[in-house]
Amino acid sequence: MGTNCNYFDSKGKTSYNLKHLALEIKSFVESDASSFYSLVIGTDSQSRRINGVAEINFVTAVVIYRKGKGAKYFWRKVKVIKKPVLRDRIYTETLMSLDAAEKIVPEIRKLITPSKYDLEIHIDVGSLGPTREMIREVVGIVNGNGYVAKTKPDSWGASSVADKYT
Repeated sequence: MGTNCNYFDSKGKTSYNLKHLALEIKSFVESDASSFYSLVIGTDSQSRRINGVAEINFVTAVVIYRKGKGAKYFWRKVKVIKKPVLRDRIYTETLMSLDAAEKIVPEIRKLITPSKYDLEIHIDVGSLGPTREMIREVVGIVNGNGYVAKTKPDSWGASSVADKYT
């Protein structure tokens, strides 16, 4: 399990650096070049107490989704020791996704034309839960950085894929 923010794990192989991650995504896209893709980046977190110490696991997922025909995903996990305040966790999740996008997207754009895929940042907030008051704030942060934001129930990159590894 990689904790370095520049390495991502994948089923069957671990520790892809950013360049190799982009090459894996390119290979997946080239295996069915006639399809359209979504590049999704999302982060989820889970807090727990271990020996009285609050620990938060943040998992960022990068998913290349071949619309209607499957996907390939990668993730990185970062453990942080701090008080698990929900607002702080949601902001950290959003900023971790943006950080991943800022590092990964330039590598992918070197290899794959942007007309082959949509880029989405998935945020683990929704209108029904305790995060409903934060939706406008975190969507504004993502949109202000030039990305399309998706929230629950459409933020499966964070709420399903990343959640699997928290």
